[in-house]
Amino acid sequence: MSPTIPFLIRLKQGALLTDGAMGTMLHQSGAKLDACFDELNISAPQRVTAVHHAFAEAGAELLETNTFSANRFKLAEHGLADQIVAINQAGVRLAREVADEVTVSSGKPIYVAGAIGPLGARLAPYGRVQPEQAFAVFCEQIVALVKPLPVDVLVFETFTDLNEIAQAIKAARSVAPNLPVIASMTFTRDDRTVYGDAPREVANALVAAGADVIGVNCSGGPSQLARIALIMRAVEPETPISVMPNAGFPETVAGRVMYPATPEYFGDYAVAFRDLGIAVIGGCCGTSPNHIHEMRKALDTLERTQSVVVAAPILNGHEPPLALEQPTELATKLAAGKFIVTVEMAPPHGFTTQKVIASARLLQEAGVDMVNLSDSPMARMRMSPWAVCHLIQDQIKLQTVLHFPTRGRNLLRVQGDLLAAHALNVRNLFVVMGDPTHIGDYPKAHDNYDVVPSGLIKLIKQNLNAGMDQAGNSIGQPTSFVVGCALNMGAQDLDAEIKTLQKKIEAGADFALTQTIFDPAKVEAFRKRYEELHGPLKLPVLVGILPLYGARHAAFLHNEVPGIDIPDSIQQRINLAGDTAPKTGIAIAQELIHDLQGLVQGAYLMPPFGKYEMAAEIMDSIVQPV
Repeated sequence: MSPTIPFLIRLKQGALLTDGAMGTMLHQSGAKLDACFDELNISAPQRVTAVHHAFAEAGAELLETNTFSANRFKLAEHGLADQIVAINQAGVRLAREVADEVTVSSGKPIYVAGAIGPLGARLAPYGRVQPEQAFAVFCEQIVALVKPLPVDVLVFETFTDLNEIAQAIKAARSVAPNLPVIASMTFTRDDRTVYGDAPREVANALVAAGADVIGVNCSGGPSQLARIALIMRAVEPETPISVMPNAGFPETVAGRVMYPATPEYFGDYAVAFRDLGIAVIGGCCGTSPNHIHEMRKALDTLERTQSVVVAAPILNGHEPPLALEQPTELATKLAAGKFIVTVEMAPPHGFTTQKVIASARLLQEAGVDMVNLSDSPMARMRMSPWAVCHLIQDQIKLQTVLHFPTRGRNLLRVQGDLLAAHALNVRNLFVVMGDPTHIGDYPKAHDNYDVVPSGLIKLIKQNLNAGMDQAGNSIGQPTSFVVGCALNMGAQDLDAEIKTLQKKIEAGADFALTQTIFDPAKVEAFRKRYEELHGPLKLPVLVGILPLYGARHAAFLHNEVPGIDIPDSIQQRINLAGDTAPKTGIAIAQELIHDLQGLVQGAYLMPPFGKYEMAAEIMDSIVQPV
């Protein structure tokens, strides 16, 4: 017998607690992981009934049928395609029997949900199953679930494809138009579905498809799902939200799949979910009756308040944020005011990257915060830097900054290259004009450009980071780039340089990397003049530090490289150093960094001739300011 209060009316009375992980509990009872759990409804009904009893007695108000995989495609893998009706109807009967029994004994009504999972076969365009085929298979299972013994609600859960769940909802509306539908998707660790849909798009699509309750299940632990649920609720404030997290990310211990989140932790989050206005609260993989019991106890303690911190996204009015990327390490350190040290590296001339990765590891061990990968420095042909950025981040977990020159790229290539970088999780950029080709290996190569650095910064921050390309077309998901700009604090015309910097700041620049500085007085003079014109400079600045290698190196830089001015006192020290000039160059760099702390937020080291060990030695003397 169904509860007298209709399911959707019950949700308006407060949070409803569901059961936990049927599959986890059946596995613990002895079922093999490669077995067909749904078939146990017929061959071992006592096992299924025992799980339902355990969850009901723990305080669950909704029991899901053991039919998650009882569709034609998945049952066919076990040779059970002809048992679809029998397995689904048995699943409903077992759940209903337990629900009725506990309702009679406790006086508390328990709802029964027909559980339906993905087909196990991908839909076009990602697979060969056509939408009409998926619709037919879902209809077949739903008919078996609602006739002759009906359920109170249908739960579509752990879906990854919006097209597939839309066909499931369509089938439900066709077979049982008056039956409530919960539609729940699962997300990867980057808070997107495996096909790249963010919570915003998922929420909109599920409501448009006709779901009565929308939500998220499986995925990670409660913390991640709370974040996703908040965005869904902001997108669709009138639609009830369902949250059923895993007991954390699974780990394999001694051949068994284990979930780390404790029942007490779930109890804390049950209160947090309730206070956030979540309508349906439960558990997915790894959640036992003990988890549900602690959640029930927490929800029933009326004076209890949440003791966990939910990382809520910052909302603008009623609109959710367009991006849901976690901030990069650079963004976090800039915001915290930490003194940052980054080192410029050049990509290899060929396609082998072992040496540059080994050098990056040396710098990581020395304590640098990140490395910058230049793009065709001095207009010399080298590997494209975003590949090296990706490899360094992936292999040694050291964050990178991608140099991105505008020269030599039209608007099509600019945006395509940026999207490629973001897809590789390269999200820190340093936008520059780039070196003219006439000074490099290919002097006759074209170096035309469609956009100057300030314009590119604006395109990135105000278009791509808002989910649009330069033409105003949607790119599907907003990017989340952190963008740096170039700055010459030693420019002869400070007012002109400050005017250019202002354009970059107004375009959205997040930080600046300066050209090489050998005299702290130039930094002081620039900041003083900037303050006279615009007030205090709030943009974080990482000052360029180039350790000198020898007398010839110093003379070349001073006389032939525009913008570099080495004081006589430093040139004399290098000239007198002789064979120890590299050590002297390191000492000078260390002194400069010491003198500049308090004036800038970091150092941008540019070791000469690939001598990355010089940067590692410089790090030995850097002390974080208090």
